[in-house]
Amino acid sequence: MNHTRTVVLVEGVSDKSAIEALAERRGRNLAAEGISLVAMGGATNIGTYAGKLGPPGRNLRLAGLYDAGEEGAFRRGLERAGLGSNLNRSDLETLGFFVCVADLEDELIRALGTATVERVVDAEGDLRSFRTLQKQPGWRERNTHDQLRRFMGSGSGRKIRYSAPLVAALDLDRVPRPLDGLLAHL
Repeated sequence: MNHTRTVVLVEGVSDKSAIEALAERRGRNLAAEGISLVAMGGATNIGTYAGKLGPPGRNLRLAGLYDAGEEGAFRRGLERAGLGSNLNRSDLETLGFFVCVADLEDELIRALGTATVERVVDAEGDLRSFRTLQKQPGWRERNTHDQLRRFMGSGSGRKIRYSAPLVAALDLDRVPRPLDGLLAHL
């Protein structure tokens, strides 16, 4: 991070991988632009990272991506780091922090459509495992979107493994709003 001017704080490695994949598809070299991506290991770490890297610490420009359920943690962490007070979602976006409705996988599944996501799952050799999940009593009656989201969240490292292939399958005119907003902000 020696020539870093901006740090993008994300909850996990899958978010980092998706942003890197989308930036590459758009012909951007974030590192060359002085932008570093940091997977914090969970939303509750935002205060620590914002404090170390933001105004109280290295005074780097911060941005990020977070899940709607973690908005309170992000708001409090950024406020403690001196980036504002009584921040609402609009304020967070102005700062460069964009919300995923449920999570990034939900955003990608909606943008791609379930048929395309199933094709990606098949190309990755996991369609049989997905079909097994669909037959389980707790998931049998759920819609395909919810089943795919559960599938992405279960299994060791599946979110990480699928983030780049899902981004690769995106039509660049249909990039989920939080990813698009974040890259435009950077």
